[in-house]
Amino acid sequence: MTELERLRTSPMPFAALMDVRFVEADREHVMASLVVREELCTAGHIIHGGALMAFADTVGAAATALNLPGGAGTTTLESKTNFLSAGPVGAALVATATPIHRGRRTQVWQTRIETGQGKLVAIVTQTQMVLMPG
Repeated sequence: MTELERLRTSPMPFAALMDVRFVEADREHVMASLVVREELCTAGHIIHGGALMAFADTVGAAATALNLPGGAGTTTLESKTNFLSAGPVGAALVATATPIHRGRRTQVWQTRIETGQGKLVAIVTQTQMVLMPG
């Protein structure tokens, strides 16, 4: 099973609720898309900051999962978001997570969220804890 197939078949209920769709995945990057719906918006018909953060968290956690040793899990320790522009309702956003650090106990990923036209909406840096079994 490929990394992309693993992500597409993993139970991620909140990601499914948001309709996050994984597009590409390997150990070096994960890319997913999200169409901005009214339910994800704040005033002015633009995507809510929390929805952007949840989108990035999903993609970064998925990227971490592809780099874990067998039986290990992950949880987010810290996340920092720079909001740079609006994502209007109807826009197809693309999030791409790439590694900054992949250690034994933590991993740090940077996720760029852009419009389909390449306009940068947000940059998220998150630290994921590696949870070893037992």
